[in-house]
Amino acid sequence: MRTIRKRRTENKTDYKLRIGLLKYKNPRVVVRKTNKHLIAQYTQSQNAKDKVLIGITSKELVKYGWPKESSGSLKSIPAAYLTGYILGKKILAKYPKSESVLDTGLQRNIHGSRIYALLKGLVDAGVSIPHNKDVFPSEDRITGKNMKKDISDLIKKIKSNAK
Repeated sequence: MRTIRKRRTENKTDYKLRIGLLKYKNPRVVVRKTNKHLIAQYTQSQNAKDKVLIGITSKELVKYGWPKESSGSLKSIPAAYLTGYILGKKILAKYPKSESVLDTGLQRNIHGSRIYALLKGLVDAGVSIPHNKDVFPSEDRITGKNMKKDISDLIKKIKSNAK
């Protein structure tokens, strides 16, 4: 019992949420933010143990054409969208007919945030996830038109490379 309290007090696990997700039986898309990157994983729970089926970080955007001089912006909303889009394409290549649910863990759910930009990338790639379109960031923020340097052409190029 000490372990449960310790993980909860350290803000590592919300057990009420986890039980609900384990009852769902379908795979989850787990999204985590670090100080510099975003991590997205397609996981399946078996006997309350999680198995990562597919994983991606926003660091992989450099392979798809993200400029290395802009590697400090791998946590931005356009980077989150592209990370979700690439993960969605990988999921559909391996598991064509799958329904999943978004797992944000203990992160705050703020409408228009990076988490929901990643979710929009997954949905645009064709992954079936229950969602509300009102939580997505605006198209200008996703395409990067609000940034100092307009990266909308870069986003189109990376999306075409991810197919």
